[in-house]
Amino acid sequence: MSLIVFLFGFIAYNRGGDDMKKDKNMIRFTMTAMFMALTIALSSFGIPVPGGHLYLNDMVIVTGALLLNPLEALLAGGIGAFLGDAIFYPAPMFVSLVTHGLQAYVISKLAHNQDGSRKSFTHCLVAVLVGAIVMVGGYTYGRAMIYATYEAAMLKLPFQVLQALFGVVVSLVVVFKTSIPEVFDRKVKR
Repeated sequence: MSLIVFLFGFIAYNRGGDDMKKDKNMIRFTMTAMFMALTIALSSFGIPVPGGHLYLNDMVIVTGALLLNPLEALLAGGIGAFLGDAIFYPAPMFVSLVTHGLQAYVISKLAHNQDGSRKSFTHCLVAVLVGAIVMVGGYTYGRAMIYATYEAAMLKLPFQVLQALFGVVVSLVVVFKTSIPEVFDRKVKR
C-alpha cells in the first residue's frame, strides 16, 4: 500500500509545471495521505459494544475534513475508512467508503469559503453536526442492508451516535483550541 501511495505522489510531482506549484501539490498530497493513513490505523482500534465496535477513526476523518479541501477530505475519509475495513473487518467496507467519504466531503464543503479559508466556529460546528448525521444515517442504513435486519441496525445506533459526537468534539478542539490549523495552513497554503 505504501508503494502505491509513493507511486501516485511521484507521478503527481513529476507531471510538470513550476517547482513552487509542484511543492504545494506534493505537500497537499502528503497531508491527504497522512489523514488516510491515520484513518486506516485508527480503524484497527475498536471498543467492543453490543452489535460491533466503537471506532476512533471518526475524529481523524472529521479533523481532516475541517483542514482539507472537499476532494482531499473525500479521498482521505472514504478511501481511508474503506481500506481500514478491508484490512480489519471487510463486511462494511463499501458502506464505509460511501458513508465516510460523503461525511468528509459534506463537512469540508460546509466548513470552507469559496477561497478555501475556514469559516467561523459556528459554521464549522454546523458542518460537523451535519456530517455526524450523514455518518449515523449512512451506517444505520448500511448496517440494515448488510445484515438484512432493522434490529441489527438499531442495536448499534446509540454507539454510532456516540462515535459521531466523539469525532465532533475532538475535531473541534483540535481545530479551534490548538495551533495545528495555523501550522497546517502555513505549510499548505490554500
